[in-house]
Amino acid sequence: MPELSRRLLDPKRESWGIFYDRVHVGGISKRGGIPHDVPEWQWHCGFHCDADGPDDHFSGIAETFDEARAGFEAAWQILLSRRSPADFRDARHREAWTAEKYARLDRGDRTPPQWPLPGFEDEPRRRISHPAQNHLRRR
Repeated sequence: MPELSRRLLDPKRESWGIFYDRVHVGGISKRGGIPHDVPEWQWHCGFHCDADGPDDHFSGIAETFDEARAGFEAAWQILLSRRSPADFRDARHREAWTAEKYARLDRGDRTPPQWPLPGFEDEPRRRISHPAQNHLRRR
């Protein structure tokens, strides 16, 4: 089974992204612009896997990084128990499709990528909806 990993996303804010099987599933960071007498850490856990399926999102605040990490880990156990390997494959596919869409737009190409992307068509998974129906309209 894959393990959680974290990556520093913004050193100035001490913002950490948390990933599971290459899918961004949450984060822990310092809160900005708050008084000194309130908890300075925040965490969130969850991801959107399908337009037709449920979203699971949890979040909270904490006094310390270790408390934020404990809050994330408790929420992660709930989230992981509700998700299947197919959900994570679908999320990776959506992220890859979205990255390809923006790469094309950066090149001036307004045609959407094919669905499913090459390399994803043979993966066993439930039917997921196309992420950008009518999203890239010509002006």
